[in-house]
Amino acid sequence: MLDTTRDDLVLGIVGTGLMGRGIAQIAALGGVRVLLHDARPAAVAEARDAIARTLATLADKGKIGRADAEAATARLGHADALDALADCHVVVEAIVEQLDAKRALFARLEGIVADDCVLATNTSSLSVTAIAAACRRPQRVGGFHFFSPVPLMKIVEVIDGALTDAWVGDALTALAHRMGHTPVRAQDTPGFIVNHAGRGFGTEALRILGEGIAGVADIDRVLREAAGFRMGPFELQDLTGLDVSHPVMESIYDQYYQEPRFRPSPITRQRLAAGLLGRKSGRGFYSYPDGKAAFPAEEPAPPKGEMPVWLSRRNAPVAECVAMLLEKLGAMLETGERPSADALCLVLPLGEDATTAALAEGLDPTRTLALDALALDRRRTLMRTPLTTREMAAAAHGLLAADGTPVTVINDSPGFVVQRVLATIVNIGCDIAQQRIATPEDIDRAVTLGLGYPKGPLALGDALGPATVLAILDTMHAFYRDPRYRPSPWLVRRARLGVSLLTPEN
Repeated sequence: MLDTTRDDLVLGIVGTGLMGRGIAQIAALGGVRVLLHDARPAAVAEARDAIARTLATLADKGKIGRADAEAATARLGHADALDALADCHVVVEAIVEQLDAKRALFARLEGIVADDCVLATNTSSLSVTAIAAACRRPQRVGGFHFFSPVPLMKIVEVIDGALTDAWVGDALTALAHRMGHTPVRAQDTPGFIVNHAGRGFGTEALRILGEGIAGVADIDRVLREAAGFRMGPFELQDLTGLDVSHPVMESIYDQYYQEPRFRPSPITRQRLAAGLLGRKSGRGFYSYPDGKAAFPAEEPAPPKGEMPVWLSRRNAPVAECVAMLLEKLGAMLETGERPSADALCLVLPLGEDATTAALAEGLDPTRTLALDALALDRRRTLMRTPLTTREMAAAAHGLLAADGTPVTVINDSPGFVVQRVLATIVNIGCDIAQQRIATPEDIDRAVTLGLGYPKGPLALGDALGPATVLAILDTMHAFYRDPRYRPSPWLVRRARLGVSLLTPEN
């Protein structure tokens, strides 16, 4: 096995674009001698100068020591020809994302480096196994997938291809630690961990938009404020650019043979064709005059009325908490088993739409709204039936916003917004664990560091309760009859056993 802690370790990097430069910077700071190579000779000097300037700036800001910056800069060397990489212990390719190009590069490198040199690919979307299969020694090829910007994104996926020897992944894992990053181990599969686990957030939001349940800004507000994400899904797609995000959606969907959980939306395909890429084109889901996002203003809440309120007790534990909230808001709560003729009716469905919940209790759908009891603190979500009157919707909105907490009113939807998006994220994370692509701990670690979610998908499922997530998915699956919402066996078994989703197999 390669000892990546050795003082004389030499790392070759082929490709000096943004990713190659970032990898070189953290490697040099980790005490590794780096040799840079690029097909365009002038690019190496440009990259070395750019990294040196970055290190000097970090030193000026006090983020690293001056001596550390100078020492790291001194470790940056250049390889004018591939032959100059002959003495490298590890070579990382960070070239164009094309299978043939990567295969050709590794074939050339195999004639230059020693047989025990590790060849690593920084591919984000190609199969490590397919890249390695064309090599003379495929067992020494592994994936080493960093995220941009490399120095700030402290996560790297170490990918074991079907032919990769275990020691190769171990060596890359140790090297990642030396470079100051957190490695997560994954089997070679489309999207690896991060891009695989990230399918639920954006695609489910697009489905909500496509069904006319809520608009772009409302969906973003709900998922940012009520669910705790740093950015809404449409803000994120505008930041990434549809020219990047939509092809990834299609690629993973196709590589998984049209798995319904990853189904893309025609909305992004149409907007991509129209050139509505996001920030980079000045217009996406939002407009960006002068480069700054122009988010639409939210309508003010209507005044609080004096209408009596009847609260469903079908979900008794949740109803008790909501009743306490309504009393604090000054609601005139009715206590009878049935609502009076003039009462606003509030139901608290889990996975159901407002219509189904109203009919299940024999309520008048014109006077009924559903409240998402899973998210009540920073933003509340009310859901109308198709027949709910404007007066009743305004009364419910005014009441729930009486303490200053913003309220979003949406059209009828199984699972509101928060429930269905979170359940989808948890379910995909569970299935990654079920397929043994990565350990439960590495799945959550990769998602929190790579995607910035408030919790990893499995910890998120534990916070909601595995049985609750399963109930949401089962109800949505029954409503839509769409295998997109079929629950993962990993979730089903742990919900039935009453144990954490992070519980591995013995």
